[in-house]
Amino acid sequence: MVVVLTAPLGADDLAQLKFLIGRWQAIDTAAGESGSFTFELAVQDHVMLRRNEAIYEATNRRPSSRHNEGHVIRYSVQPRGGNRVVFLSDAKTSEPRYRLSYSIGADGALTGTFEVAAPGSGDAFNPYLSWRARRR
Repeated sequence: MVVVLTAPLGADDLAQLKFLIGRWQAIDTAAGESGSFTFELAVQDHVMLRRNEAIYEATNRRPSSRHNEGHVIRYSVQPRGGNRVVFLSDAKTSEPRYRLSYSIGADGALTGTFEVAAPGSGDAFNPYLSWRARRR
């Protein structure tokens, strides 16, 4: 996924996103699942790249699989201070809307949530995924 910062950010706003930069390893995952992701700034700090990989071992219900995101979602960025940020996609009547939130705890673990709102439902977000990760 490429996270495109659609609103101009001041130096203070950008500084509030620095806690995301780096390589992260998923923790507390279900048995047979693993994952990692990275955040990096690019294009003179106007684009934040998030690359993700999730690996699922085979079970009696499904074959093994590997998921790599390869799409772009444009988000407005809402730094919330205290190492918290919300990325909110643009509202489009014919497409789902996405909200991606991150916060870092006192233990250094990063918590992420990904929520989806059905097309035309405005801000009626429903949880889709959540995870925890540690910096590698």
